[in-house]
Amino acid sequence: MDSLKHQDPELYGYLEKETERQNYNFELIASENFASKATISAMGSVLTNKYAEGYPGKRYYGGCEFVDQVEDLARERGKKLFGADWVNVQPHSGASANAAVYLAMMKPGDTLLGLDLAHGGHLTHGSPVNFSGITYHPEFYGVDKETGLIDMNKVREKAKEVNPKMISIGASAYPRDFDYQAFRDIADEVGAILWMDMAHTAGLIAAKELNDPLQICDVVTTTTHKTLRGPRGGMILIGNDSENTIGVVARKSGRTKNWSEVLDSAVFPGSQGGPLMHVIAAKAVAFGEALKPDFKTYQKQVKANTKVMAEEFLNRGYKLVSGGTDNHLILVDLRSKGLTGKVAEESLDDAGITVNKNMVPFDTESPFVTSGIRIGTPALTTRGFKEDEFRSVVELIDNVLQKPEDESNRKKVKQQVREMCEKFPLYDFVIV
Repeated sequence: MDSLKHQDPELYGYLEKETERQNYNFELIASENFASKATISAMGSVLTNKYAEGYPGKRYYGGCEFVDQVEDLARERGKKLFGADWVNVQPHSGASANAAVYLAMMKPGDTLLGLDLAHGGHLTHGSPVNFSGITYHPEFYGVDKETGLIDMNKVREKAKEVNPKMISIGASAYPRDFDYQAFRDIADEVGAILWMDMAHTAGLIAAKELNDPLQICDVVTTTTHKTLRGPRGGMILIGNDSENTIGVVARKSGRTKNWSEVLDSAVFPGSQGGPLMHVIAAKAVAFGEALKPDFKTYQKQVKANTKVMAEEFLNRGYKLVSGGTDNHLILVDLRSKGLTGKVAEESLDDAGITVNKNMVPFDTESPFVTSGIRIGTPALTTRGFKEDEFRSVVELIDNVLQKPEDESNRKKVKQQVREMCEKFPLYDFVIV
């Protein structure tokens, strides 16, 4: 078979350009990271050819002996990594994992209480434009206008007011850790299921750098990329699959079956068909990498780098939502600088610095403009950047944002970005 370069030079050209972009840009989008060559190789393997509807030992197709072993390996490594009693590694994405949780535990019209998207929440936590807000009845808690932090007393008041079937925790742009026990107490008071979506912070949680939701929440979902540094995909976990937990959840959900069996059925056949076995293999690779000691070192560095970035921005007069960070991201409110997120994103992108415009709490701009930018450290930490490099990163960002209309300045910064990236090489291949 001809190589992709010769068989489809047009497509190969696009891959070359994207590889170039990743190699020589500052990747600062908080939800992105760089997967290892081994992970990428698994995704490009012959496992993409195999249909395997069902679960290991209970497939609807023949020829699944070896893919069963692959999925079992991914499940066992996932359980060990997070100290879980049960996992499902088949969800195609975080949104797919979340959809399965809804399908298993709620009925159309049931009430969900989640963090408002405009305050750092996630689209699948009840946004009215998403299936979660269309199919179910969403109610929201938010952050305090002065502190930028979640006020648990207000969460309790809201929960008592709306009596939710399920309370969700987790965010896409909240720079602080969560008090899971406080949420647990509230959920127990109102008889709600407690769900944590740790998509953004899973790697930090696995490395014990943030509070652990596994033994407190009824169910946990995650993506397998972001801070986990694996392939794009999702996973569902149960931290304590005891008879007591199963009984409590069964009463709250109105289900009588085993909690994990209900979730398995909600993934397949409830919301998905055949699993992506090549991606599940890549998940197994990534979980294996995350079980090694250097993964904990990496996560400690992610936190240290984010803290340095926060300090540097504050020293330069920028306002940060909540005043700082506990995790892998910061949310910069640009209103004090007279900038919008859209202008900042576009000017930085032209200088080789990739961030995303982002709403800040109580934003007065539209989601297409925004008043802020979200910045994360996982990808550049994967490259090998440490505190000194991140101080330079903030200096270059500030350089651009001081005069975003100056094209010649952006070109100078882009060259400096490239020179820094060359010192920390990333990929020496286009395809494996």
